[in-house]
Amino acid sequence: GIIGAFFYGHCTLLHINDTNSCINQGLLIHKMWDIMFAALKKTPLFDFHREQGGKMVEFAGWSMPVQYKDSHIVSHMHTREHCSIFDVSHMLQTKVHGKDRVKFMESLVVADVGELQDNQGTLSLFTNEKGGIMDDLIVTKTDQGYLYIVSNAGCADKDSAHMKARLAEFKAAGLDVDLEFLDEALIAVQGPSMSRVLQAGLKEDLGKLTFMTSTLATVFGVPGCRVTRCGYTGEDGVEISVPRSRVVELTEKMLANSEVKLAGLGARDSLRLEAGLCLYGNDIDETTTPVEATLVWTIGKRRRQTKDFPGAAIIVPQIKAKTARKRVGLVSTGPPVRQHTPILSSDGKVIGEVTSGCPSPCLKKNVAMGYVDAAFAKNGTALQVEVRKKAVPAVVSKMPFVPTNYYSG
Repeated sequence: GIIGAFFYGHCTLLHINDTNSCINQGLLIHKMWDIMFAALKKTPLFDFHREQGGKMVEFAGWSMPVQYKDSHIVSHMHTREHCSIFDVSHMLQTKVHGKDRVKFMESLVVADVGELQDNQGTLSLFTNEKGGIMDDLIVTKTDQGYLYIVSNAGCADKDSAHMKARLAEFKAAGLDVDLEFLDEALIAVQGPSMSRVLQAGLKEDLGKLTFMTSTLATVFGVPGCRVTRCGYTGEDGVEISVPRSRVVELTEKMLANSEVKLAGLGARDSLRLEAGLCLYGNDIDETTTPVEATLVWTIGKRRRQTKDFPGAAIIVPQIKAKTARKRVGLVSTGPPVRQHTPILSSDGKVIGEVTSGCPSPCLKKNVAMGYVDAAFAKNGTALQVEVRKKAVPAVVSKMPFVPTNYYSG
C-alpha cells in the first residue's frame, strides 16, 4: 500500500543499495507512520473498534474504521437488508442558543429555519458571498430553546471559525445568541430493521418520529440522548447523540441483537452514493453553487424572495437562468468509475468530470455522479467515461440510483 510505495520510492531516491540500510529506512518510515497515526483524533469508540476487528484509516484528521471483519460488500448489503451501526462521532455537533438564534443561523445558511416546526430538521448549506457551498449540514429546531446543528468533520475547523466570526458580529450588534460546541459521541443506526431494534430500548413510540424529526430520550437505559430520524444511507435510520462515557455501552446493547452489525467508512460511502447523496469535498465544495449541484430544494422559498443569505445575489438568479454545468448521476458497466474520471460526449469531447464513483453492490453496475455541461444533463443521455485511457459507455441516470426508504409515518 502507501507505506510500501513510500518505502520503495524512498530507497530508490536515496540510491540505497545496502539491504540493512534499506530495512532501517523501512523501520524509520513505519515509526513515522505510527507517530502520524498517534496524532490523529480518536472517537470515544476508538478502542472498541479495534477490539471488534476494525481496520483503522485516517479520515479528516481522525482515526476511523473503514471496515470490520466482514467485507465492504457484505457490510453494505447487511445495511440494506438488516441494520448497521456507524460511528460518526467525528462530525461537528453544535447548539445555537439565544432569542436571536434563528436570525443568526439564517445569516449563514440557505434554509428557512424560521418555518421549521419544533423538533423538525432540514438539510441546509453554508454558502459564501460568491455563491459557493462551504459545507452541508443538518439544522434542527428543538423545543428546548436551541438549534441543534450537525456538520462535516472535514469542515469542522472552518465551520466553527465561520460561526464564531458571525457570532462576534451579532454580539457587537447587541443581539442575543451563543454557540455551544458539543463533546458528545454520535452514532448512526441504519437499515430496515432499525426501528424494531431501537424500539426495544425506548419508551417513546418510534412510529411517531418521522424522517427529519428529533427527540430527547433515554435509549437502552442511557439518558440524555438526542435521537434524530435521518442518515446517510438512503435507508430508514436514526443518528443518536450520546454522552461520551456511555456510547460503548449503548453500542454493545444494540449489537446484542443479531440483526445489528458494525459498519465502516467503506460501506458508508457506497451506500450514500447509491442514495445519490453528496460527499462534501468531492461532489460539492466552494467552487460549486447549490443550483449547479441540483440542491435548489434546500433553499427556502421565503429565502429566495428575501435574498438575504450569503451569495444570494449569485445563487437566486441561477435558479431561473440555469447554469453552464449540472451535477448528474451516471450508470455504466465494465471497469469501475472513480473520482476525476473524464466524462465525454458520444463523439469523444470532454464535457465534465466524475466527482464520486463506485461499483454498486445492489445494482451490480457502476454508479457515479459528476458535473457535465448542462446540454448533456438530461436523464437518458448517452455519454462515455474515460477509464484507463479507454472510452466506456455511460448513461445519465436519475438519482437516487437505489430507491430510498425514509420513514414518513
